Amino acid sequence: MTAMTMRHERGSFAVKLIVAAVLVITGDLLFYQGVISGASSGIFAAAWTVAAGIVQRSIWRDKRAIAALFFAAIFAGAQIMDPSFLAWVLFWCAISMAMMLPATAEFDDGWRWFQRLVYHAVRQYVAPLLDLGRLMKARRRAQGRSILSFWRALVLPVLGSGIFILLFAQANPIIAQFLDKISLPSLGGDFPVRFFLWAGLFALVWASLRPRVPRHLFATMNGTGDLPIAGVSVASVTLSLFVFNLLFAVQNLSDIAFLWAGQGLPDGVTFAEYAHGGAYPLIITALLAGLFVLVTLRPGSATANAPWIRRLLVLWIGQNIFLVASSILRMLDYIEAYSLTQMRIAALTWMALVAAGLLLICVRIFLMRRASWLINSNLAAALVLLTGYSFVDTGAVAAHWNVAHSREVGGKGVQLDLCYLNQMGSSSLLALINLELSDKALSPDLRQRIKNVRQKVMSGMIGRGSSYWTYRDAQRMQTAIALLGGDGLEGYRHGLTSCDGRPILMNDNNNMRSMPDNDPLVRSTNSAENAFSAPAIKQSLTKGAEQ
Repeated sequence: MTAMTMRHERGSFAVKLIVAAVLVITGDLLFYQGVISGASSGIFAAAWTVAAGIVQRSIWRDKRAIAALFFAAIFAGAQIMDPSFLAWVLFWCAISMAMMLPATAEFDDGWRWFQRLVYHAVRQYVAPLLDLGRLMKARRRAQGRSILSFWRALVLPVLGSGIFILLFAQANPIIAQFLDKISLPSLGGDFPVRFFLWAGLFALVWASLRPRVPRHLFATMNGTGDLPIAGVSVASVTLSLFVFNLLFAVQNLSDIAFLWAGQGLPDGVTFAEYAHGGAYPLIITALLAGLFVLVTLRPGSATANAPWIRRLLVLWIGQNIFLVASSILRMLDYIEAYSLTQMRIAALTWMALVAAGLLLICVRIFLMRRASWLINSNLAAALVLLTGYSFVDTGAVAAHWNVAHSREVGGKGVQLDLCYLNQMGSSSLLALINLELSDKALSPDLRQRIKNVRQKVMSGMIGRGSSYWTYRDAQRMQTAIALLGGDGLEGYRHGLTSCDGRPILMNDNNNMRSMPDNDPLVRSTNSAENAFSAPAIKQSLTKGAEQ
């Protein structure tokens, strides 16, 4: 190694060390001191992305790495909009791939990159210690002195500067005030927690600034040719596909009759049992069908080349896709009769992904593609779906749907679950406002309960607004204030309404109880005295806006 190369590596190492220290300080301000809470993970991710683009110049010479860095910036923006674990995982994968891609000859496939990311995730916890050992060893070999001499050289200037700063602080009150504003960590109290935060952040970013790509990986299965499995032959696969097609035809004809055509169900079978009970088992059935095709009908095998098997396969894959479509319809019918939840939205997206996977399996067999093509195609479909999912608030989607289809507004759904909307927090705010201000023929009691729940949700957002900020919540609050013509908290009484907006009163035993809708006291509580009134919350809103 030449002297010029050694100087370049030392300079690059020093720059990365400085950048890592800046990111740790940024993380301390965001996560520990809480300068900007809520969107803190997104801001940190954005700073990390910028740092990666500055430090790792090889990214800009690799189109694949540029694309990965672009996705990292997208997922950082998703966290600023509304932080989520999904967006953070996608960001970490993107930033890690952006740093490692320049060191790889080609993208190869998702299975190999899964191994690289697992290796990177494990290595990041020991990467700083490994690099420190290499640095000390290189210094001893190149300069013939230990790192201890470097620290000895710093003792005199640091000690002398500290003494002079203390003396100047005693003589100059301006310097003293400035020093008082600096928050240095105390060795007691919560310093261990803060130290572990620094160590964790440093390990996290350092491993990405100095990535190492594993040399040895488990190879991806070719996925072509005959696979020697007992009982798998052209005759057995042909017979299996013939029987499977008959069984699936029975199930699909049943779905056509009762789901798609709307015929009456047999006695003793409710629509809820038929619609909801079969949704998840049928998806498992489709997954097992896909596994059967992957194992027994590999491209280039004798089974895949048999004409009758290929025809039966197309028919069976088509029946599987129709089975998934029926499962989606089952779920939609169940939602129509009951309600929409975030888990049911996730189930619908998963079903769509299963259908895409089945179609890709069929395409792979007819185009004679390798297993790596199937893996990458499925990952691309999953990436598109998850990227959209990280930007969409499924809670808000569910809230708007449940409000629009509730029985109170003339929909076919169940009675409006105000407790569930209250539990969803800011996601349900605009849906509640739209219902509160709608011209629907709502009873005065119900409209008041809707207002109570909306005020509870809104006051919670305002209460944490100065310490917890996200772009999505800020936009919702602005929209809410515009719709209501103000903060809409007139007459709000904190803690005096239940989760569904019913007033809570004290009985003779000082126990709280929720009043039923037909109780006359429900109508009279609007004029009750309230120690927790809206002015205090308005002051919090004003303070949060000023900050």
